[in-house]
Amino acid sequence: MHHFFVKPKDINDGIITITGKDVKHITRSLRLDISDEISVADGESNKYLTEIIDISEEFVRAKIIKEFEVKVESNIEVTLVQGLPKSKKMDLITQKCTELGIREIIPVDTKRTVVNLKPKKAERRQQRWQKIAREAAKQSGRAIIPIIKDLMTFKDILSLASKYDLVLMPWEDEQSTKLKEVLTDNQEVNKIMIIIGPEGGFSKQEVELAKEEGIKPVTLGPRILRTETAGIATLSMILYELGDLG
Repeated sequence: MHHFFVKPKDINDGIITITGKDVKHITRSLRLDISDEISVADGESNKYLTEIIDISEEFVRAKIIKEFEVKVESNIEVTLVQGLPKSKKMDLITQKCTELGIREIIPVDTKRTVVNLKPKKAERRQQRWQKIAREAAKQSGRAIIPIIKDLMTFKDILSLASKYDLVLMPWEDEQSTKLKEVLTDNQEVNKIMIIIGPEGGFSKQEVELAKEEGIKPVTLGPRILRTETAGIATLSMILYELGDLG
């Protein structure tokens, strides 16, 4: 079933009004018509089965048949802090983490980050990644669209750590603290941050600064994962162990 997002203000008295680019997608690309059913989410974890009742060039209106009973979003809210990678790797990371259930993604500039984004270019990239997140959320039937934040510094990220129940830093030089063990010891957490380094990884100084803020370096296993794999793998393991995957 085709899935779309609206804002809460677009839902009134059991009627949902869809505007913008989705109107053209519904009417011209998908060729949907009166009486066809679509699913609609309000971006605040509510998802509805609806029936199209009115179509024009400016809007599509659908009446709510019922609210979906199956809970789409996990109780575990995970934020991915991603060391800015080269090429289009961030596109892949954004898409796949959205499909899996990420709540928020923050690109971060670290000591070993190779990509140098000027403010205007960084803004354009953020808008691109937000669009990718929206499309991935539609495709995967999410009830919310993950937020893609503006590019931050590593210092900015350290200042956010105290707002989370658990902050994890997968690091190739960590040998003793395993991700599974940390998750086993933290079954009641709700807000988790994952911090992933860029292609060159974290510097030892960054890791030491992170430890001072209570951030836990962890090992994901005996093999070293690429930056575009590490976040996806860590998110999958967290949501399997604590959330709704599996």
